[in-house]
Amino acid sequence: MNENRFPNIDILFLSEKNLIECGVQDMKRCIDVMEKHFSLIGKGDYRMGGANGNEHGLKMSFPDTSDIPGFPTNGPDYRFMAMPAYLGGSFHTCGIKTYGSNQANRTKGLPRSVLMLQLLDSETGSPYAYMSANLISSMRTGAVPGLGIRHLSVEKPEIASIIGPGVMGRTAALAIACEKPGVNTIKIKGRSQKGIDEFIDFCREYCPTFKNFVVCNTIEEAAKDSDIIYFGTTNAAKFEDNPYLDDSWIKKGALVISTSALLMDHKGWSDTKKYKLVSDDYKMYVGWGKGKEAPTQKTVSTLIGMGFYDAVVEGIVCEDDITEIGDVVNGIKKGRDNDSQIIVYAVGGMPTEDVAWGRCCYEKAIEKNVGTKLNLWENPEWK
Repeated sequence: MNENRFPNIDILFLSEKNLIECGVQDMKRCIDVMEKHFSLIGKGDYRMGGANGNEHGLKMSFPDTSDIPGFPTNGPDYRFMAMPAYLGGSFHTCGIKTYGSNQANRTKGLPRSVLMLQLLDSETGSPYAYMSANLISSMRTGAVPGLGIRHLSVEKPEIASIIGPGVMGRTAALAIACEKPGVNTIKIKGRSQKGIDEFIDFCREYCPTFKNFVVCNTIEEAAKDSDIIYFGTTNAAKFEDNPYLDDSWIKKGALVISTSALLMDHKGWSDTKKYKLVSDDYKMYVGWGKGKEAPTQKTVSTLIGMGFYDAVVEGIVCEDDITEIGDVVNGIKKGRDNDSQIIVYAVGGMPTEDVAWGRCCYEKAIEKNVGTKLNLWENPEWK
């Protein structure tokens, strides 16, 4: 585990530069770590927040208006999150990812979200590492779709679509190139030409197996004929403005991956021979949905995992119809039943993923003697 010898506590601080030196951007290794991670998830060797142990995290946001001078008020993507988790197996560690998010950050030259990860001894709660988490989070966010591509895609996909070519779209592209080097055409649907151009430049530098880039004006154009369809957009202010994917636009055998906002018709999922629903952690979506008398929308949902829950509540599918990626990794359930089956893969994001990748980067830092050691105390003043 960590280097601490109680009661002395030293914390290893890792900057973003330190993490880059430790290989935080190694997508192949990150996907391998996510496979190990989801094997543990499938066995129940993990814990997240909340009474059911499956909460994504605790969010704090601000009201739209306030009479208190200087009090923060709501804005686009303006929130703070704390995401505790425990992951067992050889990781056997706890962690808390925290972040503040504000769309206005971009006007200040900052990312939308600024993230940190703290690792703690699972027995005493003593911190032993504190690190920048923007790259950790971005990489695991791409690696979890990459794990789905490894287990759920047709064997030889050639065309992939990226709807939302931001940071999430870039790491998804890395995962596609890593797992399926035969993909040679990338179709792109974005909101700004600048974002699309930056995405293409990124792919040309880091994904040389991509030979053709097709910029699409509509989601229909992007989705048609694609073997892998990836959604990495942010939630729209209005529900109806979120991206919508019609059943008729999806090629037989396609893998649809949603890491963010996406509208789909639930009714088509009742044909379980045509569709297969795969979740990263269905219990997380059940926790979000409990307490609702009925789904907020009758036929669509903004997050596909939440849509899985809504479809179960509506009686369109049974809970047994939803496959957990951990069960696929562990060989308990099949990933793809046949080459014509459309698979919809929900990726809501779990702080256990950050713990897994952060722990691996920490171990590499110890091996390479990277980072700054900070002493919390040699002996606590009050015990």
